[in-house]
Amino acid sequence: MGMFDFLKDAGEKLSSASEAKEAATERAKAEALAKQITVLGLKVDGLEVTFDDGVAMVRGRTPSQQEREKIVLVLGNTQGVARVVDELTVESSQPAALFYTVKKGDTLGAIAKAHYGNASKYPLIFEANRPMLKNPDLIYPGQVLRIPPLGD
Repeated sequence: MGMFDFLKDAGEKLSSASEAKEAATERAKAEALAKQITVLGLKVDGLEVTFDDGVAMVRGRTPSQQEREKIVLVLGNTQGVARVVDELTVESSQPAALFYTVKKGDTLGAIAKAHYGNASKYPLIFEANRPMLKNPDLIYPGQVLRIPPLGD
């Protein structure tokens, strides 16, 4: 559990410009965030998401630390979210992954080289960030990624 900071203007847009006008309320933003978690198929029982002035708070129960981290990243890697307050509980304890903020010019290979000492381990980072990442070549500056411990 904890608080995680993100770049508020980086990330995936949840709606088009015309829909954004309709989704102006904090409650509508929270519902859109919760829907994104559901659409991606992330596992969480009793999911509750609230949103207030750039801060998303999430509650519920997940089966693993990995699932918890992915939920936090889905929320934080969404435009308009500057901070995620994580109040999720985890059924089975596992080592936490590192969170890494992508910089201009980064590739998954370069990130793998920096964290694992071997660029060819980039698929570990790619798989650790699925379903949020759909292509290992499509990462962007400001995006936050999970860097799992080797063996995760």
